[in-house]
Amino acid sequence: MNNGIKRADIRPGLKVSIVLKQDQRTGRLTEGVIRDILTKSPTHPHGIKVRLEDGQVGRVKIIHS
Repeated sequence: MNNGIKRADIRPGLKVSIVLKQDQRTGRLTEGVIRDILTKSPTHPHGIKVRLEDGQVGRVKIIHS
């Protein structure tokens, strides 16, 4: 398992757990497969923002291997 703060570790097709905007207070995670990477910078302290295949958008917290 890996945290999602480095863009180089993330690519479409990976299974990840993200935190959605409305779940940031609780930290509730949502699992899915990455469709698009939305963060342009090489790193982000709160996680790289991605869009899942089902259209949900959030920041990567866990990369599943």
